[in-house]
Amino acid sequence: MRRSNKGFTLIELMIVVVIIGVLAALAIPRFMQAATKSKQSEARDILKQIYTMQQAYFIEHETYALNGVTASAAAPLAYSIIAIEIMPSARYSYTITMPSTVQFTCIATANLDDDATIDTWTISHTGTLVNTINDSVL
Repeated sequence: MRRSNKGFTLIELMIVVVIIGVLAALAIPRFMQAATKSKQSEARDILKQIYTMQQAYFIEHETYALNGVTASAAAPLAYSIIAIEIMPSARYSYTITMPSTVQFTCIATANLDDDATIDTWTISHTGTLVNTINDSVL
């Protein structure tokens, strides 16, 4: 009578578990960084809209609008004078400051991954968009 040895040994199973662990250790940080970068697209898109609408307002009124005003999910209509509404699911807060009537800077801030770093984006009256503090760096 022949005995059939079907199945896996404990060593074979442990090797598979180790391989899966190594793959997960490599993939999870990259996934988290990619998820954070996708969240940053909100700030880029809204800041570009703010720049465009501030330019349109400037052409009509010869000054920029909303000095010291902050818009966020809690205050979605704060920028209604320049026809921008912040979505209820917005992660960022947007603050416009004007050192003069012919200059403005809008700063977007959010904590994207619950750490101490606050992701910060700025756009100026010249259209320069900069990620000054990047929360997606591991």
